[in-house]
Amino acid sequence: MVGMDMDSPLPESWDEARARREREQERERDRNELLQPHLERPTRIVAIGGGTGLPMVLRGLAKRAQPKPGDPGVDITAVVAMSDDGGSSGRLRRLHGALPPGDIRNCLVALAGGRSALKEVFQFRFGGARGLAGHAVGNLLIAALAELKGDFMEAVRMSGELLGARGTVLPSTLASVQLVAQMHDDTEVVGERNICKAQGRVRKVSLSPRSPPPVEGLLEAIYTADLVAIGPGSLYSSLLPNLLVDGVAQALKETRALKVMVSNLMTQPGETDGMSCLDHVQAVRDHVGPVLDAVLVNGTLPTPDAMRRYGRRGSFPVDVDTRELIAAGVVPVRADLLKEGSRIRHDSRKVAACLLKMARSGL
Repeated sequence: MVGMDMDSPLPESWDEARARREREQERERDRNELLQPHLERPTRIVAIGGGTGLPMVLRGLAKRAQPKPGDPGVDITAVVAMSDDGGSSGRLRRLHGALPPGDIRNCLVALAGGRSALKEVFQFRFGGARGLAGHAVGNLLIAALAELKGDFMEAVRMSGELLGARGTVLPSTLASVQLVAQMHDDTEVVGERNICKAQGRVRKVSLSPRSPPPVEGLLEAIYTADLVAIGPGSLYSSLLPNLLVDGVAQALKETRALKVMVSNLMTQPGETDGMSCLDHVQAVRDHVGPVLDAVLVNGTLPTPDAMRRYGRRGSFPVDVDTRELIAAGVVPVRADLLKEGSRIRHDSRKVAACLLKMARSGL
């Protein structure tokens, strides 16, 4: 045969060529979307955590969510740990087999922004000693919607619509999981509330069952984010449980997003006693590998009076050694993150401003 190289591949069929072109076009669309200037689309931020730390981050971001002239706004996805078994959430789990709604509720309210009677209703807790005592109305509503619709995610979505939440809240998993801690004395403690009560330092935590499946949309949100914020919050009971969900650690390693840990201001008695910022970073690394690029740390000291008051309760400022962090391969970013007042708390506006600046500049 003239003009035919027998070593060359056979010509593509029409269907093969069309499929190849479609794949190339899809990759090009994805690449263009990632390279699209942030001023032309909302900045995508995934915030991972639980407890009181995650709602703090969300309140600040929610204020920047709506686009304005010269500001494209923020596309917010909150990822919430689902191992809570204390308080109202724990009672709903034990009595009704419900997934814990408490942290979900707090995040939805934080994303609602502004003041409204509905937010107050969601956060209202019944008094008394029996029956509904201690239950938050929002917890009962989410649990009721989940039972009514047979779908926890639909209950979360509907609650978000009721509140006008400016973002998406995702439970990290829809599996019924328990947190298990290995203590430094080799004892094992099962259940988040029991871990909080246990004496001694936590060495490692895991979920039971291990590697539960991620909720739909979680991994995609991480892969398409500009920045993933982890924390602040309880290291072992709020942050790490999210990262132990199947596929999350791998997604964090592979995403192009900047991965930032928001450092705690103070140590948590019974959980992170004596732990420095580097110890927190190392704990994340020990559990899921090198998934952090940077750590956002407070650069302003609380008042001596506030530190004395916290010190009497066994809580002390988290020590930050920037040289150690750099040596560990994590970039420290210092900023004034303190909220004014007598309590030592993060300022949600300051934290949000720093995260947005890092997301839009690459660091």
